[in-house]
Amino acid sequence: MWADRPGIQTETTRPDLTETEETGMVLMSTGMQETHTRKDLQLPVTGIVHMAATGTNLMVLICVAVAQAVMSGFSSMGGLATGSFSLNSAINPFQGTELQEVRALDMQYSQMRGPGVYGGVAFSLVMGVITLFFLIGGAKPLYRIPIKLLVLEFFFDVLACVGYIVAVGLYLHFVIQVNATDVCKKRERLYARQGYTWMNCDVQGSDAAVALFGLITACLYFVGSILCALTIRLAKAIQKDLYLEQNQPEPEGRSHNGKQRDHVHCSDIDPNVPVSTLV
Repeated sequence: MWADRPGIQTETTRPDLTETEETGMVLMSTGMQETHTRKDLQLPVTGIVHMAATGTNLMVLICVAVAQAVMSGFSSMGGLATGSFSLNSAINPFQGTELQEVRALDMQYSQMRGPGVYGGVAFSLVMGVITLFFLIGGAKPLYRIPIKLLVLEFFFDVLACVGYIVAVGLYLHFVIQVNATDVCKKRERLYARQGYTWMNCDVQGSDAAVALFGLITACLYFVGSILCALTIRLAKAIQKDLYLEQNQPEPEGRSHNGKQRDHVHCSDIDPNVPVSTLV
């Protein structure tokens, strides 16, 4: 055996690494495992929040349309042309000049509510479409989502939260202002004569539902902005780990020791030893 020959040094195992190299390799291995684990992290909570916000945007749109349909009265020509009853139906309680008066008042009241209706529909529709865009754009692994998209999503959530709070306040203020007009008061008295006391100038349940779903949507956008900020921090950390992993130079000791593994250092062989003794 070569180990019994004088002047010959053998190396059958890999030389021990220094403590610093061992610590570095352990940390690098741990970091790579953590990186691969975090790569597969999806953060579905953000998607769930945006999905819920899309649904509440749709509910706001529906409630705005229903509020206009309910308050359009007996006139089928008012607002969205979907009045509660038709003036041409057999159950119409109005006759003669009273019929003409209530028709005119319904038309005027529906036109006065028009800006709030169309503004509410447009606002909720635009918010829902943008939210759906971010929901689809974020349906991928976190390390593949661009940071710019997450930053845009964060600012959108903040602006949408503030915008919905302002929009709800403006909508209720607009409804109260319309209900305080003489047109609404005259209309209320005409309907009250026939026993329709629910057709009054108070804020109706459908308008309150618009405000309720609007505030719920604002809360969802607020939660979404917080989760998006945390997602941005995590995405930056993951992408930084990926960059370091791809550009990590191979440890110097690893390649040098790998070439010397399990072979004899020929330079250390004593030239005075006969070759036949090496067999």
